[in-house]
Amino acid sequence: MAYDHISHSTTGASLGEILERVLDKGVVIAGDISISLVEVELLTIKVRLVVASVERAMEMGIDWWRHDPMLSSLAAEKEEAKDIETNKQAKIETDEILERLERLEGINKKLLKE
Repeated sequence: MAYDHISHSTTGASLGEILERVLDKGVVIAGDISISLVEVELLTIKVRLVVASVERAMEMGIDWWRHDPMLSSLAAEKEEAKDIETNKQAKIETDEILERLERLEGINKKLLKE
């Protein structure tokens, strides 16, 4: 009589090993949710999730965190410098407008005196 044996793995992958594999290879999860009423689409939500190591993500061309001021000090410095430049330009424009207004008021006063 032949016996069928069920074999069990005595060595399992640890959580760390599984996480290392996932981060090394990368995992993409995608899904769409669409809400319609009488065949009229009211709302569509697209969900995309990528789980990967930083190195793997960069290989895939994903590096948005480098440009996000909330996550990168270099990006925050660039954003701050850009804000300072914008404020300087706004001050120059404001000063020019005030100067033009003063000239117009001066012309108006001259005309009223005549």
